[in-house]
Formats: sequence, structure tokens, C-alpha cells
Amino acid sequence: MSDKITVRRRPGLLFVLHASLAAFGTYFCMYAFRKPFSVATFDGLSFFGIDYKILLVIAQVMGYALSKFVGIKVISELRPNRRLLYLISLIVIAEISLMLFAWVPAPYNIPFMFLNGFPLGMIWGIVFSYIEGRRFTDILGVVLSASFIVSSGVVKSVGLFVMNSWGVSEFWMPSVTGALFFIPLLICSYLLQRVPPPTQEDIENRTERIPMTSQDRSDLVKKFFFPLILIVLFYTFLTAFRDFRDNFARELWDSIGYQGDVSVFSTSEIIIAVVVLLIIGAIFYIKDNFKALLTYHVLLILGTVVLAVSTLMFQTRVLDPFVWMVCTGFGLYICYVPFNCLFFDRFIATFKVKGNSGFLIYIADAFGYVGSVLVLLYKNFGQADLSWLNFFVYGTYAVAFIGICCTILLFIHFASRRKTEQLNNQLDYGQ
Repeated sequence: MSDKITVRRRPGLLFVLHASLAAFGTYFCMYAFRKPFSVATFDGLSFFGIDYKILLVIAQVMGYALSKFVGIKVISELRPNRRLLYLISLIVIAEISLMLFAWVPAPYNIPFMFLNGFPLGMIWGIVFSYIEGRRFTDILGVVLSASFIVSSGVVKSVGLFVMNSWGVSEFWMPSVTGALFFIPLLICSYLLQRVPPPTQEDIENRTERIPMTSQDRSDLVKKFFFPLILIVLFYTFLTAFRDFRDNFARELWDSIGYQGDVSVFSTSEIIIAVVVLLIIGAIFYIKDNFKALLTYHVLLILGTVVLAVSTLMFQTRVLDPFVWMVCTGFGLYICYVPFNCLFFDRFIATFKVKGNSGFLIYIADAFGYVGSVLVLLYKNFGQADLSWLNFFVYGTYAVAFIGICCTILLFIHFASRRKTEQLNNQLDYGQ
């Protein structure tokens, strides 16, 4: 499919609907190949002194993390005419890995969960490359991000249904669930490929997005090393506990009294997605890129405060357990969503960076998923006697503390840097 599709005039609403449906649907369906296995408990299985499910989660996350490091180069250099081929090929590899996981007996099937995670780690960068650098990217990015909030709960519900109603084993359930979403994924991917490229107005407002060379990547890291360090630190904690909440959602819900409730996974995440979508989507109306970038800092503070306060209220029995889980989901995602796309999109537009968002997203993601693996290992070997619930509670406080500190420093840095750049521009203009 040619990437040289030109549209001289396109109705904004129709474009947004088309791009939103395509991006949301593609990434939503991808989650059916990644997350259903986490709804299984694999009770009574352990190998090498480690709970079998933890081994599976670690294997998949390690594959996902390695994919992010590879993606720093691959996604930043990705050319439009290769997107669809990459996307479909990676999904097929992930599904074949799930089938081999079911066919090979435990624990010899663990490497196939690693092979499942590796190709899926590339999908986000491919999908976002279709919609970045546009006047409507804030809206499209929120819709795309809402897909992984909603889909995580929905595909878990589907996976649990497949086991309970169809009698599919815990080992075959992930591949069966993935197969149910394969045709919808092909349709949405085709629609995504039909999304027209950015217009001249998009380029003027948000800076042209281009494939990056190794020199481009090196120059960008050197120029923004300090803020990138802060972002990576915060995002590592954020990803680790967001991923922990996602992978062990069943254990967390069971521990607060929702054993066997199929709908709770979807219901809670849909509520979170709607609220997050409405709040972050409103930033679309902030046309000034720098003001929008600072607004995201306000949302980061909001999310971390909600995490800490809601957890404290839950511990003191002031807050209902269901409401607390929704609040922690909101706090995590109101911080997590911007770093996945929109924060970097406005960052590039503000400082006129030569490159694309995929490079920055994959730097953050790579270290974020390394943090996720380390948290799982720490839970198993360092805090084995601590319940899933208590471990998550303490984690929310850690994320809140680190997040508030990093966000304040980032806010001060970007405000100072912008002021300095404006002053230099005025001096250059005066000369």
C-alpha cells in the first residue's frame, strides 16, 4: 500500500473519526495477543523456586523490554511504506508463539511467552507513527491510549469467558482469545494504512516528523539529557507499577472481595478510560505547544496526588475498594498516557526537534519495562511473604513520591529553558 496518499481538503471530523477508529481498533486488538494469559492463575505451578505465573509475566515483559530497546532504532527509522507489513508480521509471530506456548508442556513453554512479548513491543510505535505531528494528535493520542486502558480489561474478560464457558484450558486460552481478534485487527490495520499523511498546516503547527539517523538520535539525547533522565526515572516507576496492576489484576481484585467477577475488569477500566480521555483530550484546545507541555505537568502532579491520597483513604477504610482501584487506575493512567505519546509530541513541537516521537517514547519504554521486570523479581525474592495487595499499596506511595519530585524539577527546567531560548531569539533578532 502506497504511503503517498494526498488529500487536498479533508473534513476535520471525518478525518478524526477515521483515524481514531483505525488506531483504537488496531491497538485494542493487539492486546488480545498480549494480556489474556494474565487472567489465568496457573495455581500450584512453580519452577526454579518461582511462581509459574511470575515466570510467564517476567518472560513476556523481558521480551517486551528488549523489543523497546530494539525499537529505539527500528521505530525511529521506520518509513511509512513499511508500516503495514511490519505490523501484520509482528502480530502473526505473536500468535504463533502463543500456540507453541500451549502445545509445549511447562516449564519448557516459558521461552514462547518471551517470543510473544518481543514482537508486540513494536506495535505501539508503528501505530502512533500514523497519527503523530498533527493538529488533532492530542485527540487521536488520547483515543489510542484509551484503547490499552479499555482493552486490557476487556480481553481479560474474554479470556475468562473462553475458559469458563468454552472449557478451554489456561494454556490454550491465550491463543484462542488472540485468534478471535485477528480478523478485526486486519480490518483496522487496513483502515490505519488509509489515514492520509500530515498536511502542510500540520507540519507548520507541530513540526515535520521524519525518520532519524544515529546522529540525530545522539544529538537529541545530548541536548536534552537532564530532562530525559528525569522522565525515564519517573516513567520506570510508573510503568513497573502500572504493569504490576495490569498483570496481577485478578489477584488484586480477588483480594478485595471480587472473586469470580468477570465484568469487574472491563467495568473499572472503561470508567478510567472515559475520565482520562475527557481530561487529556481537552488539551487539544490549547494551541500553544509550550503551554500544553506545561499543562501535562499539572496532570502528572494530579495523578500522583490521587494515587497517594486514594490509597491512604483505602487503608483507613474511608474509600470503597472498587472506587480505590478505579482511583489508582486513574492516577496511573493520567500520568502514563501523556508519556506514551502526547507529552513527547508537544515537546518536539515546542523545541522544534528534528525527528519523531517514537524515538523518545521507546527510550522511556525500554527502561520502564526493565523496571517492571526488576519489580517482579523483587516481589518474588525480596518480599515473597508480602501479599499482592500490600505490595501494590506500598508501590503506589513510591510512584507518587518519585513522580512529584521529578515533575516539579521538569516543570522548572522546561520553563527556564523556554525563557532562555526566547531571550536568545530576541537577542539574535536585535542583532
